[in-house]
Amino acid sequence: MPSETMKAIRIHEFGGPEVLRHEDAPKPELKPGEVLVRVHAAGINPPDWYLRDGYKALPPEWRPQVPFPIILGTDVSGVVEAVANDVEDFSVGDEVYSMVRFFSVGESRAYAEYVSVPASELARKPAGIDHVHAAGVPMSLLTAWQFMVELGHNEPNPLQPHKHQPVPLEGKTVLVNGAAGGVGHFAVQIAKLKGAHVIAVASGKHESLLRELGADEFIDYTKTPPEDVVYEIDLVVDALGGPTAGRFLRTLKRGGALFPVYPLGFSGAEEAAKLGVIVSATQVRSSGAQLAEVARLLDDGTIRVVLDSTYPLADARKAHERAAKGHIQGKIVLTVGA
Repeated sequence: MPSETMKAIRIHEFGGPEVLRHEDAPKPELKPGEVLVRVHAAGINPPDWYLRDGYKALPPEWRPQVPFPIILGTDVSGVVEAVANDVEDFSVGDEVYSMVRFFSVGESRAYAEYVSVPASELARKPAGIDHVHAAGVPMSLLTAWQFMVELGHNEPNPLQPHKHQPVPLEGKTVLVNGAAGGVGHFAVQIAKLKGAHVIAVASGKHESLLRELGADEFIDYTKTPPEDVVYEIDLVVDALGGPTAGRFLRTLKRGGALFPVYPLGFSGAEEAAKLGVIVSATQVRSSGAQLAEVARLLDDGTIRVVLDSTYPLADARKAHERAAKGHIQGKIVLTVGA
């Protein structure tokens, strides 16, 4: 008997946004410990386009093998459609959100009408925000939270030999580079919530928003290189990362820390050691418990979700094209169904 189908965004080969296909796909079948969610919205994140283009930025030996066709995406918000017999914490009709199976390449299923989610990765959606905003939360906020507040897992760190350790934020000066983006706009709010003096770095058009989100100071990088004007910083969260992250080493005080969210290409380890600066990164991991914790902050407005743009599921290609243009303010989200 043929399985039920749903609409989903799948890829059958690696490539640009043009490889995204809106088509019929098998509806997920529940396994023990899982919950079936009818998706209302799906968030878009950099790993989505890294996977779509075949992880070109990774060394060849790091590139995972994936079985085509695959459905992209990890971040979802929706309503529980069914629960496995051994799941006790969720019921049909619950509004929920999740970062699904990350990091597990090729098993995510967010760009679709339905997704099966391990119950341990699921949390009730914050009642104070809608599904579209909730779908913009999981990966970006969990990344900022696990970098800055609590790691929340014991998975081996593929990025460095030692475990990542967040640093105390109260009374410290924290600079956030890429402050207007998905991770960055949450990092600004977390640093402020935890009692830090926050310096936000972004282009000038984002200044008003970032000050609303709690930034005490703002640097327009298009006019002033931040590394030329700030010194004695306690922590730099570089939400962009990559090869240019090393320029922030000179902004830090001895004993300070640099957290590049995207650490690949960083080459300043020797200089960091000379300066007495900690450089550390981690790989975000799914956590229903942490999503439940931050839900309270989202529910009462302590942390806000900023939306750059939304697109219907069928227009995922346009959403990826928007992402490729950069200068994103907050999150891009796909809407699913009515």
